[in-house]
Amino acid sequence: MATETKRCPWPGEDPLYVAYHDDEWGVPEYDDRALFEKLVLDGFQAGLSWITILRKRESFREAFDGFEPERIVRYTPAKVEKLLKNPGIIRHRGKIEATIGNARAYLDIMEKDGSFADFLWAFTDGVPQVNKWKRITDVPAETPMSVAMSKALKARGFKFCGPTIVYAFAQAVGIVNDHLVTCPRHATCSAMVGISNQ
Repeated sequence: MATETKRCPWPGEDPLYVAYHDDEWGVPEYDDRALFEKLVLDGFQAGLSWITILRKRESFREAFDGFEPERIVRYTPAKVEKLLKNPGIIRHRGKIEATIGNARAYLDIMEKDGSFADFLWAFTDGVPQVNKWKRITDVPAETPMSVAMSKALKARGFKFCGPTIVYAFAQAVGIVNDHLVTCPRHATCSAMVGISNQ
């Protein structure tokens, strides 16, 4: 049946968005730095659409030194001013300054807990939460899990990590599989459980 291979509707026809949906969204991610990058970018997305961030992602990576927290944490006020003049990123002082603070919080978790990935994945007991939504309108904007993760991140010093932002993040990095059951990526991502977890 055609419905069995119908892609989630949210990417529309945009080639960049379709590629993101087909290759990245919902794939379980266990790399600490990659998770930090995605959480920061989801914070920058607040109030905007993800495609806006996606189109600027490479510029973000260049501007923020590959999202290496050890480098970001040393950013000076002069660096912040430079970033505010960079048209390749979202020029929002609060989000830029939050990124520096988030790098500190990330390094603190790495020092005390040993793994940012383990910290995040603990909210689903280390395995993806596989949902079985049939319609895009069934997918929630936040859940008790994302509320708990948001609260824990804020307690550790993170900003721009409310429950809705955190849920979008969890969907993107495969902590939650929210591909619709009619989408071929639902089964593909479900089959990836633990593959990247070394």
